[in-house]
Amino acid sequence: MKTKEIAELSVDELRGRKRELRHEIFNLRLQQQSGQLEKPSLIRTLRREAARVETFLSQKIKAAAAKS
Repeated sequence: MKTKEIAELSVDELRGRKRELRHEIFNLRLQQQSGQLEKPSLIRTLRREAARVETFLSQKIKAAAAKS
């Protein structure tokens, strides 16, 4: 998912995406430990996307708190 697409998501959608990414990273780590993972770089890519999602999520939460 591109950064612009992540920025357009709502807070609830960001939380859902964060949950999905964490679950996917967990599954990839299991595959890596069992030797079944073909693309180890995918873990790194998903970790970075999860960090982007968390960054936008915290920014939106802070912005909502500032408006209140």
